[in-house]
This record gives sequence, C-alpha cells and structure tokens, in this order.
Amino acid sequence: MIGALQEALAIIFSGDTLLWLAAGLLLGIFVGAIPGVGTSLGMAILLPLTAPLESQDAIILLAAIYLGGNYGGSVAAILINAPGTSAAAATTLDGYPMSRKGEASRALAMSAISSTLGGFIGLGFLILISPVVTALVLQFRSQDYFLVSLLGILMITLIARGPLIKGVAIAGLGLLLTTVGVSPIGLEQRYTFGSVYLFDGVDFVAILIGLFAVSEMYKLMTESGGISKGDVGVSSEIAPGIRDALNRPKTIFKSSLIGIAVGAIPGAGASISTFIAYGEAVRSSNEEFGNGNPDGVVSVESCNNSTVGGSLIPTFSFGIPGGAATAVLLGGMLMHGLVPGPQMFDADLHITYSIFTALFLGNFIILAVGLLVITRIGIVTQVDTMYIIPVVLVVALSGSYLLRMNWVDVLTVLFMGIIGYYLRENNWSVIALVLGAVLGDLMESNLNRALQLSDGSFMIFVSRPLSLALVVACFLVLFGGHLKERAKRITAR
Repeated sequence: MIGALQEALAIIFSGDTLLWLAAGLLLGIFVGAIPGVGTSLGMAILLPLTAPLESQDAIILLAAIYLGGNYGGSVAAILINAPGTSAAAATTLDGYPMSRKGEASRALAMSAISSTLGGFIGLGFLILISPVVTALVLQFRSQDYFLVSLLGILMITLIARGPLIKGVAIAGLGLLLTTVGVSPIGLEQRYTFGSVYLFDGVDFVAILIGLFAVSEMYKLMTESGGISKGDVGVSSEIAPGIRDALNRPKTIFKSSLIGIAVGAIPGAGASISTFIAYGEAVRSSNEEFGNGNPDGVVSVESCNNSTVGGSLIPTFSFGIPGGAATAVLLGGMLMHGLVPGPQMFDADLHITYSIFTALFLGNFIILAVGLLVITRIGIVTQVDTMYIIPVVLVVALSGSYLLRMNWVDVLTVLFMGIIGYYLRENNWSVIALVLGAVLGDLMESNLNRALQLSDGSFMIFVSRPLSLALVVACFLVLFGGHLKERAKRITAR
C-alpha cells in the first residue's frame, strides 16, 4: 500500500496532472452552480475530449468535475434557493434563509469549510480502508437498497414542519410523480395520456428546479429590493462562517461518515445521504431548523462532498455507478482501458490511489476558491430582484430543456414552481415532496426486484441481519421520539 501511494504521488506531481485537477474542479464548481446543467452533463460533454490524455489524467479531470460540482451546487442553493444539483437541495433549507437575513457570505464560508473537511474525511477514509468497505458493499441486496431509500423518506418525520400526516401525504405525491411513464416492470404505460413525451416520465431535476428556484422567483415577484433583507457583509462575514464550521467537529465528522456509508451504496448517492445527514442533525439538536441554522448548512455540506468518496467505491470495485455522474466516470474508465474490479486494487492500485489522492488534494483548491472567490458573490443578494428574477427564470428553463431536450421538462419546471409556491404559502413541506420525487424510482425498482426474488413474500425484508438492522433503523426514526418521551415519563414516575 505504501509503495502504491508513493507511486501515486509521483504520478500526481509529474506532468500536467495538477493542472487537469484544477481545471476539473473549477469547471465542476461552475457547472454545478447552474441549475439544470449539473455535473453529469458537464462530464458527458467533456468525455470525448479526454481521448488524447493519459488514462489517469482523464479520470482525474472527470472525477474533479464530479467533486467540484457537488460543492458548486450549494452556491446557487444558498444565494437564490436554486440547488445546482439534487445533492444541494437540502442546503436550501438553512442556507437560503441565511441569505435572506444578509448572511450569504457567512453561509458560503461555512459551505466551503464544511465541504473541504467532508472531502478530506471521505477521500482519506477511501484511501485507507477501501478494500474493507468494498467487502461490506457486496453484502447489500435489492431489499437493502429499498430499505435505505425508505429510511431517507422517513426523515420527513424529523425535518417536515406541521402535522406528520401532512408530510407523509405530500411525500406520497412526490412518489406518485415518479410513476409517470413506462413501468420498469411489465412495461405498462402509466399516466402518459397517450403522449410519447411522457414515456420517459418526469425528470426529478426538473421537479427540483421548479420547487425551489422557480417557486422562489414567484414569491420574490411580490417583493421589492434584493433577496437579502439585511446588510450583506463580504469579508466581514467570512471569519464568523469559518468559526461556525470549525466549532462543529462532531456534526462534520458524523455527517461525513453518513456520506461515505450511503454514498457507497450503488444508486443511493448524495441526494439521499444529505437528507439523512440533515435529519440526523435535526434529531440530535434542540434548536430550530429551517430559519438559518448553521448546523443545517454544515451537516449537509460536509456530507455532500464525503459522499463522492463513498460513491467511488462501487464504481471502482464492481463497475456499478451510483448515479449519472459516476456512470459517465465509468464510461471514461472503460474508454481509457481501465477495467473496474479487483484489478483496480491489485495491478492498477497505483492508478486508483493517484485518482483518490488527487481528489484529496483537490479539496485545498475548493477551500481556496470557496473562501477567496465564492464568498464575494454574496453581494448578488443585494441586487434588485427585478434583475435577478428574469435571469434565474431563463437559466432554469434553459437548463431544464437541456436535461433531455424534452419540452415536458420545461412545463414541469413551470408547473412545479406553482405547486412549490402554493405549498410554501400554506405551510406544507416542500422537502417531503422532494424526498418522494428523488427516491421514488429507486424504491420502486428495488421493491419489485426484492419481491420477485422472494415470490411475493415480505419476509425477505427481515431475513438477513443487514436487512433487519435497516428495518430497526426505520422503526426508530419513525417512533424513536415517541418512545423517548414515553421512557422519560416512566422514569419520572
């Protein structure tokens, strides 16, 4: 292992590898910050252009876009309530309220520090014990993937405001949206109304853009002035933001471990892990969330970048991509003659470690860019909304069309913007709808697969220790608060 690391460092510090790393991170931050574009599209566009590069340089470039994009998605989420990536959706919950209070630069500084530390923990963990984690990931089956998704859905009991039944109902609406299109089992048409444009269903990224970005623009149309309703500090707000992050080592470490664990599960990714980390932050705190709580930003952002390290485990070990971005990365590996599997941790271990180590070092670049450049963009929140609204709407609608070149996605963005505005005005949980929409496809496919393997028996969900542990975790999330209160009453008596 030591020899492979030394060889990996020699690869990184020779030739133009560091330049490709920096270029990938900067490009990733840029495309990640644009709602609807995201990392996977940026990686896919660049994939053919990597042909002349050395194999390790090409993969480092693509992986750096992935890492930078995960951080970049938080920029728009904090500034204009428009998550650049699905992974940044949870950042809006407390990041955007801070911008509304004039603390945009403070929130951006927290994001930079938390993302960097989460990246260090995730990739450092990956470098040290990836063979052990690989063996653990092999234990997951279809029923376990379903239960992890269910665990993410049940987080609405912790983060949704108002009566629980309202959160469950609106999450059900999100799940219902994912059933539009052709069924993955049986190939029946569902809610397509005979239109070929709906055969591929409703894209969850379009749902996110509508629920967050467009609905917020509808709301800002009724206001005057800038997004911020307080005095926006720039350099003066960076130091408090840095302290806010550094004073929460427990939250950062715990959220980073959640990111690694969930990211290592194929198909899960940051869209699930960030909500689980946010839900855990809410559960373990007595403070109010959703109005600019620093713990909300720190937990999500540290989890966000640590998930990158976790998601590389199944990609390199089994050739199983955890999402669209890692699917493009897998394509790049195959294009450059790198075959995922045991070989990546045997004969090609030095190349594997060169990629992991380069991304580890890339977090220093994220930190520098985040603190020295991104935090200055907080001034955008003081620009009059009459200029902000048309720009955001044009970017959102253009980005939604670029998703699949399908006009249904544009209509989805506009329609979900209206739905999101109505939900906010009537105190319904937007985030519950998001969880349902993001996790629906994953839950349905794995539920069907598990029941097929068990001939329709639900005992498959408690037949293995791992599955049983996940069922217990779901039970504790759903009823843990009630049991805790009951235990207190019994103790008091």
